[in-house]
Parts: sequence; C-alpha cells; structure tokens
Amino acid sequence: MFAQFLDIIFKSIKLDKNLYKDTKYFGEAGIYFAGLIMILDGVAGAIAANTIVKTSIGISGLTAILTWLVWAIFIYVIGVKIFPDKESKIPFKKVLIAVGYAHSPGLLRFFAVTPDLVLLIVFLTQFWIFASLIISTKQILNLKSNFKAFGVVFLSFLIIAFLSIAFIMSRMNALPISNIS
Repeated sequence: MFAQFLDIIFKSIKLDKNLYKDTKYFGEAGIYFAGLIMILDGVAGAIAANTIVKTSIGISGLTAILTWLVWAIFIYVIGVKIFPDKESKIPFKKVLIAVGYAHSPGLLRFFAVTPDLVLLIVFLTQFWIFASLIISTKQILNLKSNFKAFGVVFLSFLIIAFLSIAFIMSRMNALPISNIS
C-alpha cells in the first residue's frame, strides 16, 4: 500500500498523465491517499513559510484540506456542469482524488529549509501544481483540448483568488488600525 502511495506521488511529480487513466489509483484507498497528499502539502508549505514568518502547521494542514475541496468543487462544476465535453460524466469523488494527487509537487516544499530557497521553491512548486492540475483535469474529464483543461483550471483559480482577496479585504476593516487624520 505504501508502495502504491509513493508511486502516485512520483507519477504526479513527473506529470505522468497515465496516473489519471489507471483505475487502480482511484480505488477505495484513493481518497485517503489524496487527502494525505493534501495534508502533507499543507505541512510542507507551513514548514517552508516558517523560515520567513511563523505559520501554524496544524492550521496549514486544515487549510490544505479546505483548499482541496474548493479546487475540486470548482473544477467539477466548471468542467462537468457548466462546460462539459460529451464524455465528461464523471463522479465528483474522482475529481476530488485527482485534485489531491495533482498537489504532489507541493511536497517538494519540504526541501525549502533556508530563507534563500523558500520563495524560489514555493514559486516553482506552485506552477508545477498548476501544470499537474491541468493534466489531471484533461485526463479525468476526458477533455479533447489542452486549452480547455487550462481554461477550467485557470477559471477555477481566478474564482478562488477573487474569493480569497474578497475575504481578506472584508477582514481588513475589522483590523484595529488607527486612522491618522
């Protein structure tokens, strides 16, 4: 079982599209493997960030699970419900597992142990995750075009970014900042 988990991680890091075609990776343990990858991704991000600013590892793990669900929901709704291809009839659970697997490159953030490497590694792994999400989306949703897979992932990203910024901006008014007149 551990060998299969490592196989999933290495195939995702290599951007191997066959990972998302093989049904053996989407069995009963698939959801647990994907969840574990997401938790480890959150922990790796927190450890990398701790070299610059103190970050809660526990909160980062929980945030990673929330992020996983949000990404999967948007990719599912946009790719399956709003802009489906003829063969895009797949269950949400399969999208959820694929999104989790696609975050495997984020595990490389464990290697960002010095402040000099953090920004570079986080930046590169984020683009790597994005590429992995595009590949997984194309394969899971049976999309004919790389451009459409990119569009589904990018539109999901834009919505998530907009909602995140809106949430942060709404909290800015609650900050105890004195106004100097």
